[in-house]
Amino acid sequence: MNMSSELHRLAYTIVGAGAIGGTLAWHLARAGYQVTLVDTDADHRAAIILDGIVLERAGVREAQAVKDVFAPHDCPPNQQRVLLAVKANATKSAGAWLAGHLAADGFVVSMQNGLNEWVLGAALGPDRVVGAFVDLFADVVAPGVIRDGGTGAIAIGEAEGPISERVRGIVTDLQAWGPAVATDNLLGYLWSKLGSGAMLAATALADDTMANLLDRHRDTAHALVREVFSIASARGITVEPFDAFDAYVYSPPVTSKAMSAATDRLVKWLSTQPKDRTGIWRDIVIRHRPTEIPVQYAPVLEAADPTGIPVPVLRALLAELAAVEEAPASMSEDRLNRLDAIARGKAA
Repeated sequence: MNMSSELHRLAYTIVGAGAIGGTLAWHLARAGYQVTLVDTDADHRAAIILDGIVLERAGVREAQAVKDVFAPHDCPPNQQRVLLAVKANATKSAGAWLAGHLAADGFVVSMQNGLNEWVLGAALGPDRVVGAFVDLFADVVAPGVIRDGGTGAIAIGEAEGPISERVRGIVTDLQAWGPAVATDNLLGYLWSKLGSGAMLAATALADDTMANLLDRHRDTAHALVREVFSIASARGITVEPFDAFDAYVYSPPVTSKAMSAATDRLVKWLSTQPKDRTGIWRDIVIRHRPTEIPVQYAPVLEAADPTGIPVPVLRALLAELAAVEEAPASMSEDRLNRLDAIARGKAA
């Protein structure tokens, strides 16, 4: 079998054609894979059916056709390989939908933020779920159009256990996108993203770049990552570094000098990225929809209780984000100043 026919033998169904799903769809389809998209947004679907999925890089737009585009209720059953790229707050409903659409011997890869693999496992059976750590910089900027904001990182692994053959196969396929890797420490990557994600989520409280706000509000950022990583450490999880985020430096025991130097490097790297604001900020300001943060960090709060580890800055962050969701015009750096004060009080 030649390479071309081998590629066309492999098909992926991507549920959620937003920033992550749309980016992966473009690259997989461009490499010759059969890609089916499933999305709830009628305008987004119509644009992709008409013009293909469009990736914008450095102001240049390139269109790529995909095999099929469906609304969830129109998608046929028996989907074999599914990449799930919906927000964490849609995981339960997506799991219920997949229960009626995933082939008996099929599997779903959770290309999401948070700890969704176990939610999906409860709905589908753990053996039908593959885990993923995803750190992609992209945004949906118009129906059918994804703006690429940088390569980022992807790691694929089983929720529990060693690297499997199906994980190796998915990683091979995702080379169509870029440097995806296989891991036997999925939890280490997911908790690392929860730590770095909390730092960056705080920047959605004000209207400025991630780099600038992270630089000016290090007390908040450092307290957030320490809280998350202290819980991970208590659970025996070793966090993994990725991109410019040196997770080891932020892990207990930490020193202020080393952490400050790591944040210097992170701020410098963020300042070079085309995407300068978080998807959370876009959800609040541009898309006017609830963020996934409460669902994403609920397991962190649940894990904190039995450890006895206090997480006052994380709890305060979630409250501030909820207030900004309710009233986007109240977005202000004063909210970060309040978190700084809590962080300094905790440190004292």
